[in-house]
Amino acid sequence: MRIALAQIATGTDPSSNLEMVGEFTRRAAAAGARLVLFPEATMCRFGVPLAPVAESLDGPWATGVREIAARAGVVVVAGMFVPSEDGRVTNTLIATGPGVDAHYHKIHLYDAFGFTESRTVASGFEPSTITVDGATVGLTTCYDVRFPELYVELARRGAQLITVHASWGSGPGKLEQWTLLARARALDTTGFVAAVDQAYPGDEIAKVGPTGVGGSLVSSPTGEVLASAGAEEQLLVVDVDLDAANQVRDTIAVLQNRSQFAQLGKAQSLG
Repeated sequence: MRIALAQIATGTDPSSNLEMVGEFTRRAAAAGARLVLFPEATMCRFGVPLAPVAESLDGPWATGVREIAARAGVVVVAGMFVPSEDGRVTNTLIATGPGVDAHYHKIHLYDAFGFTESRTVASGFEPSTITVDGATVGLTTCYDVRFPELYVELARRGAQLITVHASWGSGPGKLEQWTLLARARALDTTGFVAAVDQAYPGDEIAKVGPTGVGGSLVSSPTGEVLASAGAEEQLLVVDVDLDAANQVRDTIAVLQNRSQFAQLGKAQSLG
């Protein structure tokens, strides 16, 4: 499967950001990509109130993404914000395109490094997968990448490729943590991981919150970096051999061995 990672720096105007989605999707489709990945907060960057820009999944912004994906004939996954019943918003991925109409509400909220996402964002609770050209793809968002249990569960559900859509916070060692965690999740699941981040927006905007550091990458099931980006806006187009994930899972049977360990622990607790 040919995939594209659109490392963009979004602003605070959803309509302008939607235009970027259209531009990068067209470029990716022209390059032969079947799946185009955009960062968390593609709809609107962090650092401003999110409730005023949040829209429902059938609102104009999500509808615009669907129209872009339909015109290009590819599957697009992009980050947006949806009103929550409790007055907050959900940090949501919309996935749309041929045969795909799905979403994922971020489960693990970024209450770390002095930022409290849960103050304005309500968490999701259900892992999500989509099917692209017959392949199972798992969806995750940013801080999720620090929690391997979610990735293992997606792999158990058949995901050969898991995506991470981020607006990663900057700071000492943060870029290194981002790239290391993405590769570690590939090793945990013996599957491909495609991690797309916001481009670094500059020092002034970076002060207002987690607004991206760049460093988008695709990792092989054995942790090899197949392609990576710098800090600036960039479109990465990468071919991934999803059959290789199955071969690695047969060779390095960590998912099977994990299940055996869990069964052993259950038996011991019953005993």
